[in-house]
Amino acid sequence: MTLEPERLDASRALAAGVSREALRDAAYVCAAFSVITRFADAIGAQPHSAFGLTREQAMAHEGRFFELGYA
Repeated sequence: MTLEPERLDASRALAAGVSREALRDAAYVCAAFSVITRFADAIGAQPHSAFGLTREQAMAHEGRFFELGYA
């Protein structure tokens, strides 16, 4: 969608019964992931594993946001 939008063809999806609304929603999800990825790249975000955290340690660290919020 980003590199070659002119190659997009929804005709097969529409013929299979996918609604225009569902295609629009899928495009919105793709756009959101694109923005998030570009933002993460721009600020130099790294995965927790790059800092030596295990999955369990990362989940424990992130869990505080569910309890306390981001403020």
